[in-house]
Amino acid sequence: MTTVSCFDDWVDLFGAWKKDIGLDSSVTREYEFETKLDNLRSPEIEFGDYAGRNRWERVLDIPDQRIRDALEHLIVYQGDTEFASVEQQRDLISSAPNDYELYSLVRVMREEMRHGWQMSYLLVTHFGHSGRIEAQKLLERRAFQNTRLLGSFNEKVQNWLDFFVYTEFIDRDGKFQLQMLMGSSFAPLARSMGPMLKEESFHLGTGHNGLRRILEAGKIPVSIIQKYFYKWIPTAYDLFGVDTSSSAHWAYVWGLKGRFDEATNKGPADKEHLNEAARNLYIQEIEGLVDTLNQLIPEEQTKLQISSLKFRRKIGDLADQKFSVEGNPMAAAEYESYLQDVLPGPEDQKILDAILGSGDWIAPKGPESVQ
Repeated sequence: MTTVSCFDDWVDLFGAWKKDIGLDSSVTREYEFETKLDNLRSPEIEFGDYAGRNRWERVLDIPDQRIRDALEHLIVYQGDTEFASVEQQRDLISSAPNDYELYSLVRVMREEMRHGWQMSYLLVTHFGHSGRIEAQKLLERRAFQNTRLLGSFNEKVQNWLDFFVYTEFIDRDGKFQLQMLMGSSFAPLARSMGPMLKEESFHLGTGHNGLRRILEAGKIPVSIIQKYFYKWIPTAYDLFGVDTSSSAHWAYVWGLKGRFDEATNKGPADKEHLNEAARNLYIQEIEGLVDTLNQLIPEEQTKLQISSLKFRRKIGDLADQKFSVEGNPMAAAEYESYLQDVLPGPEDQKILDAILGSGDWIAPKGPESVQ
């Protein structure tokens, strides 16, 4: 494997990646990819054992090799999700139902690529040889080959309902991750988060407003929408990491990654359960969003719901255990057929294809809401 020697070389690889995944050239036409850095909330480290000291501007300032390695790991995982999402969504370009949906999709994809660009810039600029290798590997893994680092980013986004559910729930996890990195003890990473969060807010609004307009149109059965919720939400739970995580514990101790509400939460951090705390805040947020969507469903119809934390988990204490969407234990003999009933299947796809081909399955765009 030939490694990149500088960021310009990585940019050449970025161009090759776009071609290799078959990305429509219109997605990046007239868009300038750039590194964006914001001001720090404060020059001092905000939490952990190094709180009160100046943030580290260079990797050489970091006092412990373990901290450096953990930091590089965090940046790699963040960058991997950004490029993966583009690979997942790239085939929707040709089936956009109208100009606004096409605009939204293209903007989301451009900004996700820019976020991956930003993380690669940090790796190449600050981490020497290992960073250059990791930045190249970000462009070598493929979502459609099941080689991305996290499960959500190997799932298929096959249609526009997939896309809106994905941007509602998976991009929302992204907001949580970016917010938790905003107070990072590594100054270049902390400075990267503000612009990324501003762009991410559009992605979340795209998902929530898309689902709102789908319900207003009333053409896609709520039962099918529910199945896509059950497809994506468990993978979002997994994105918060394993329970009782030592990695999250040390990332907090070293000031690399804080709590979602770090800036306002003045209580002591439960360092043994940081992932669980963030996941619980996420659940509260998506419960509120689903409640607002349910107000658009006629009273006589079944309402949308989120799945139990126990359902279809792939990592952590609940990994591969068999529970219903409500969290009730199930026998192994009935579980596989149960999944076929509650997750999207070929028959649902056939129904969706017919509806999505009609062109009137989504209501016209109304006032934006920022989520």
